[in-house]
Amino acid sequence: MIKIKRLTVALLAVLPLAFSSVNAKAQDIVDTAIAAGQFGTLVAAVQAAGLVDVLKGDGPFTVFAPTDEAFAALPAGTVENLLKPENKDQLTAILTYHVVPGKIMSADIAGKTAEVTTVQGSDISVNAMNGVMVDNATVVAADIEADNGVIHVIDQVVMPH
Repeated sequence: MIKIKRLTVALLAVLPLAFSSVNAKAQDIVDTAIAAGQFGTLVAAVQAAGLVDVLKGDGPFTVFAPTDEAFAALPAGTVENLLKPENKDQLTAILTYHVVPGKIMSADIAGKTAEVTTVQGSDISVNAMNGVMVDNATVVAADIEADNGVIHVIDQVVMPH
């Protein structure tokens, strides 16, 4: 009987912690990307381009987020070169090409194709006829919600054209 009481007391002590984390405010796109742990290069690039405040803003935004592996697949030296202060405009153009105004969930585009205007200004091709392709990149995880938009994980860095 004593063990059961101790267990009950322990559970009652832990329950408020479990519920407080459920009720916590959702994270913005930047914090969500940091917490995911697979977007270190993207986060560093967003910081170098001075886009943190934008992506922490009200939005909503749809971000096609390349993984660290996607950045690593670029030709040697590309990322290092883009992160140099003198290349900030080029870096900003590439990053904002991965962002679309509004919150577009996978269900909104399923079975369709579209040309969507990015924050950078160019159109990006989205094809959701068989899986989802964004230009030549494949969406490998969709609908990661943040309080100011949504992240769709892609397997390649897409370049403005």
